[in-house]
Amino acid sequence: MIIIDGSEGEGGGQVLRNACALALVTGQPFHITNIRGRREKPGLMRQHLTAIEAACAIGNAECEGLAIGASEIVFRPGQVRGGDYHFAIGTAGSTGLVLQTILIPLLLADAPSRLVLEGGTHNMAAPPFEFIERVFLPVLNRMGPTVAARLLRHGFFPRGGGHIEVAIQPAPLSPVDCIERGALESVAATALIAGLPPDIAERELKTARQHLDWPEEAFACSRLPDAMGPGNVLMLEARFAHTTEIVTGFGRLGIAAETLAKKAAQRMAGFLACPAFAGPHLADQLLLPFALAGGGAFTTVKPSQHSLTAIEIIAMFTGRRFAIAQQANGTHLVALR
Repeated sequence: MIIIDGSEGEGGGQVLRNACALALVTGQPFHITNIRGRREKPGLMRQHLTAIEAACAIGNAECEGLAIGASEIVFRPGQVRGGDYHFAIGTAGSTGLVLQTILIPLLLADAPSRLVLEGGTHNMAAPPFEFIERVFLPVLNRMGPTVAARLLRHGFFPRGGGHIEVAIQPAPLSPVDCIERGALESVAATALIAGLPPDIAERELKTARQHLDWPEEAFACSRLPDAMGPGNVLMLEARFAHTTEIVTGFGRLGIAAETLAKKAAQRMAGFLACPAFAGPHLADQLLLPFALAGGGAFTTVKPSQHSLTAIEIIAMFTGRRFAIAQQANGTHLVALR
């Protein structure tokens, strides 16, 4: 039984999600205490509950102590089976984070899978659907499996109601090297808005123009049906020959459109100034498949606390450790030792 203190390191839900995924892949049970111990509201929230329920469903697993607000569970995995699965969070909790929990085990399952996930698709503290589709999955598909995702309905906080479908063709994970991102091929700034005054999106795009030397045609507003709102997201996308990065600003009460856009643009400008293959969020998501592939390397910006915590959880279940070395060009090379 692997013992985990959920308040260590990053101290959030990522510890729990990675532990569930690794337990299903390795067959090792775990006991986690102090779940999300570093968060303002610790314990299991609805999206974490759904993620664990999903892990139990695909992996014939048992979980003791599973309840909203729980700070401690024991998870005993069974055998992962491919198939058709439907999971509804019931709130605006992130469908992407539920997917993060079960995707890697299903990549290594005995049969293809089709997932239907309902909840939030564009909400704070999680990558939006477009990041999963355009940034993460292309790298994963280079490693052997085939994963395709479709967005059927947007889901913003607090309404939720989003709907995505994911098709998974499993295959063994093969090591890949993701060192050079290649030449910049295109850029785009898109302000999504639903059920809110359109001038919010216009102000975001105006501010982004002031901080990014991008062509005028790169900036666009996408108005969604009011019934999907209220919701607002600014997505900045840079597509390179070998990778894509998406930086997102999420609209919320009390944050001016100009402030949101300025911060997002500055983050994108910082990434463009560094020749790394992966931004901080992609780096977080690459660690688990690279570890299970048994090799490969990627360059990234300065590793986040999320990444450092994921590295420790991976080592607990697999014994495999990553080495991180800063390069002369300012990037960090991440590779299995």
